[in-house]
Amino acid sequence: MKISLSRDHILKPLQHVAGVVERKQNSPILSNLLLKVENNRLSLTGTDLEVEMIINTQVESDETGETTIPAKKFLDICRTLPDGAKVNINIDANKAVIRSGKSRFTLSTLPANEFPQSDVLNVSQEISLKQSTLKKLIDQVQFSMAQQDVRYYLNGLMLEIDLEHIVTVATDGHRLAISKENIKTGIAEKRQIIIPRKGVSELSKLLEDSNEMVTLQLGDNLIKVTLGNITFSSKLIDGKFPDYNQVLPSDNNAILECSRDVLKQAFSRTSVLSNEKYRGMRLSLSANMLNATINNPDQEEAEEEIEVVYSGDEFEIGFNVAYFLDVLNTIKDENVIIKFKDANSSCVIQAKNDDSANYVIMPMRL
Repeated sequence: MKISLSRDHILKPLQHVAGVVERKQNSPILSNLLLKVENNRLSLTGTDLEVEMIINTQVESDETGETTIPAKKFLDICRTLPDGAKVNINIDANKAVIRSGKSRFTLSTLPANEFPQSDVLNVSQEISLKQSTLKKLIDQVQFSMAQQDVRYYLNGLMLEIDLEHIVTVATDGHRLAISKENIKTGIAEKRQIIIPRKGVSELSKLLEDSNEMVTLQLGDNLIKVTLGNITFSSKLIDGKFPDYNQVLPSDNNAILECSRDVLKQAFSRTSVLSNEKYRGMRLSLSANMLNATINNPDQEEAEEEIEVVYSGDEFEIGFNVAYFLDVLNTIKDENVIIKFKDANSSCVIQAKNDDSANYVIMPMRL
């Protein structure tokens, strides 16, 4: 089987598909990509048995065939070739010979029939929306997902769909991020699914800030996303996500307003004296003034005075500075609003001119 293609044409699809493949695998076949050629069309498939990605692209080949090839090695070869290089692949028996200019690489292949077959999706719901909308819904919350939490249902992103809304929620038990878009979905019965962390990360990389449409198909234990020549599938986490409405404070009436950049820069400077084990930041609120202080175990101190718009009660409260910076790095608006209740309650952060996303951060005892 012979294939001819442009390095520039194949590189980006290859990066996406290879990103799904785990580098350390118990089964050698899972370190490979499935290559299928038919009617001048090349199909690249990568999977780790939880997430699968298929990308189709045009190539020069009047042959039909399939094989598997080491994902990382193939990607590294294409990545190191010069821009505009022509790539010729000749697959014979259990070898793939890749030629470009004066370069030649010989890779071992494995039979295509050993590659895992795709899970069958019994579609129960299907919706279409803009890529930019889905990207926003994911990017506004994904940083709050838990990592390797024993509460396995927190190690992912909850997607909720009803007749007129799509909501994404992520939490690690110490903070919560919610993003909501008003969309006529045509789905009358509310549905909640949990997409695992890796699936969320890889899907976010695929999506672009464009008005092109993307289709979501939901099954009992699988979600399939189709955009252009890309098909992405992910198994779902089987579990019940916490009721996020119970976590959202409703009586935080002490409201602070400030420039996002000013707040972000001030917190970034104070965080210089924090470390992996100690992230505590003390906030002191007074009339139109916010004082941020970090003291570390080495008896060092960082302090910032920040002019804000605030007329509520004076009090002090502690937070994880990294959680605040994650939110400020995600919000795009020029100004942010922070809603407090008292020294012992969670705060809510949102963009001043965009209430589609809300961020809840629990306080720390310092």
